[in-house]
Amino acid sequence: MSVNHNDIREIKSELRSGFKSRRDDMPSDIKLNMDCEIQSRFLALRQYSGCETVFTYVSKELEVDTYAIIRAAWANGKKVAVPKCLDDSRMDFYFIESMDDLEDGTFGVKEPIVSRCKKAVDFSKGLCIVPGLSFDAEGYRLGYGKGYYDRFLAGFGGYTVGLCYSNCIKWKLPHGKYDRAVDVIVTDRYIRRTKPEK
Repeated sequence: MSVNHNDIREIKSELRSGFKSRRDDMPSDIKLNMDCEIQSRFLALRQYSGCETVFTYVSKELEVDTYAIIRAAWANGKKVAVPKCLDDSRMDFYFIESMDDLEDGTFGVKEPIVSRCKKAVDFSKGLCIVPGLSFDAEGYRLGYGKGYYDRFLAGFGGYTVGLCYSNCIKWKLPHGKYDRAVDVIVTDRYIRRTKPEK
C-alpha cells in the first residue's frame, strides 16, 4: 500500500520497534532452527546455484544468520562481497575471502577491511541478500530506516533475495516511491517469489 510520505516514517518507526521486540524475545534455540531452515531454502535456489557472486550483509544477532551462507558460498566456489557503509547513506561492496577480512564497523555491523579487500565494481548481475526486519507479500521490506539498501538496489541488476522469519512477514507494508521490492522472500516455512523469475 502506498501512503503519504509525511505518515510513512512514523508508521515504519512503530513497526520497527515491534519487529525488533519480536526478534529480541525469540528463544535462541528457536532462532537457530529457523535460521537453518532459511539457509537450506536459500542454498537450494536456482539463482544461487547459477550465480558467481553473492552480495550479502554480515548479520547481527537479531537478524537472520548469514555466516553459514557465506561459508557455504565459499565452499561452492562463489565470490562473496559485503558492504562498507559510507557517510552519505551509500555502500561500497568488497570481496572477502575469510572472516578475518572483517572488522567492527558502522552500527555495530562487521564490515570489510578495505585495505586488504578488492572493491566490487560490477553490479549488473549476481545475487544480493537484502536485510529486513519484515517483508510483505509483494517483496517490499521494512529496513532500519537509513536508506542504504534502497539506494544500492536502485542500481543493482542482479537477483534480490530477502531473508526473513515467517512470524515477521506482513501481508502489506507501507512503502514509498524509492523503496525497492525483492525478487523472492525466503522464510523458515516457505519461499515466495514476488516477480517473474529472471
